[in-house]
Amino acid sequence: MSEPSAAVHEQAVDGFGTVRIHPLVPHADADLLHGWVSQERASFWGMNGLTRDQVAGIYAHMDTLDTHHAFLVALDGDPVAVLQTYEPEADRVSECYEVLPGDIGIHLLLAPAGPGGARPGWTSVLLAVVASYVFDTLDRRRVVVDPDVRNEKAIARFLKQGFVAGPAVVLPEVDLPDVYIPEKKAQLAFLTREVAFRA
Repeated sequence: MSEPSAAVHEQAVDGFGTVRIHPLVPHADADLLHGWVSQERASFWGMNGLTRDQVAGIYAHMDTLDTHHAFLVALDGDPVAVLQTYEPEADRVSECYEVLPGDIGIHLLLAPAGPGGARPGWTSVLLAVVASYVFDTLDRRRVVVDPDVRNEKAIARFLKQGFVAGPAVVLPEVDLPDVYIPEKKAQLAFLTREVAFRA
């Protein structure tokens, strides 16, 4: 991981530690990113088989956009996830549902479990921190996610967190000079501010 840039969000979580969300630095973080996205467990992330430089290039391109952003999430200084946020109206998902004012899209890739193994409750804590970031810091009203329909584990995780399933859709292929994204069958799900912070 590169020397972290200034955190855009910081939150202390009882029993886990301090979670910080930092803007990702594409080339400096490329080794870490490539190690994560190359694993079979990350196949739904869509970067299996890419080289380190190709992965860095994708994030360097994203870094030029005003509508799509990538972050490293760290727990007590150790990287634990990649978070991507995007404006749905500037993304292919907008062709598949009615975007409302205040919507924001996210993608979240968890790091492989550390030497001590998975920590019970960690995924729920991480999603709660991300929700706090997008609803409080960014002042958004609703989150949309679009996991692959085959990624049953991710879908179940979102629904457990309070997301409401939307339609299953086909996200169209994107074929631009700087980026190619194949067609994707996705399960949309939505989380509102009210549900996220319900006691």
